[in-house]
Amino acid sequence: MNFKSYIRVIEDFPQPGISFKDITTLLQDGTVYKQVIQELARQLRDKEIDVIAGPEARGFVIGAPLAVELGIGFIPIRKSGKLPGETIEADYALEYGKDKLAMHKDAIKPGQKVLIADDLLATGGTIATSINLVKQLGGEVVGAAFLIELDELNGREKLGNIDIISLVQY
Repeated sequence: MNFKSYIRVIEDFPQPGISFKDITTLLQDGTVYKQVIQELARQLRDKEIDVIAGPEARGFVIGAPLAVELGIGFIPIRKSGKLPGETIEADYALEYGKDKLAMHKDAIKPGQKVLIADDLLATGGTIATSINLVKQLGGEVVGAAFLIELDELNGREKLGNIDIISLVQY
């Protein structure tokens, strides 16, 4: 299926020069959304994954249903100050700003095999920070899965030697 045809592109959002890939148009079509999750799951079924982690907020939209489809757990990676328990945090740069991510200290057990899932791989900053948090807790990042990848931003280069799946490239 051509998932790209369900993604709206909005120029100059959230600031001039950014070409925003809006997945809300895809998410509105339950059949297509389900096919996205099923296709990612199909590509991941043979991979040994204990749990999926996804950064706030669109990583939840991909990661949580993917975890359900694979029959494994989901760990939210949230912005600073949003988790109620004891956390670890790390700063990171977005393609158009800066932010801070956090995870519960007890979210990952040492040695767990973790897949990072998000809607979009751009510069790789958010995902590299997510990988760093998982590793700090003793997890092994076995891959990353995305609906969209922005090839020209070379985000893969920041992620090291992990398997990366993306369904749509720009």
